[in-house]
Amino acid sequence: MENNYTTPSQTQIGHVHLKVSDLDQALEFYRDLLGFELTTMYGENAAFLSAGGYHHHIGLNTWHSKDGSPAPRNSTGLYHTAFLYPTRKDLAEILQRLIDEEYPIDGASDHGVSEAIYLRDPDDNGVELYRDRPREEWEYTENGSVRMVTKPLNVKDLLKELN
Repeated sequence: MENNYTTPSQTQIGHVHLKVSDLDQALEFYRDLLGFELTTMYGENAAFLSAGGYHHHIGLNTWHSKDGSPAPRNSTGLYHTAFLYPTRKDLAEILQRLIDEEYPIDGASDHGVSEAIYLRDPDDNGVELYRDRPREEWEYTENGSVRMVTKPLNVKDLLKELN
């Protein structure tokens, strides 16, 4: 197949819809901990949440997964969802919230182009909370590819944003 089609540059990922085992637990994580707003309940088995009043950024349902077990780690499927925070201070605020609530954090990385915090939701789905660096700070390889790295995130420096 010849590839002469390019996705329009304004295209965005609009939402993620997750199968969860317990809707209340999932709401406690996405609504109560991360702060997404509940926009609607769809019966008793689905909820839709957003940031800033959008119809939904996150869909949660138990239609086929109520009381189910997490997907095996060594299988195909979703690696993680990623939520882009608008500023470094916003990322510092959610990190401080996780620390204050003693929520387990899997890791924190500096990818050169972004800074990221990794954790897992109640159904063991990976979640990335991150902020992008301005494009003018990105580095490129000799052939023009974006240079991405995985280094430890300087968490102390990130939390200085809150002072």
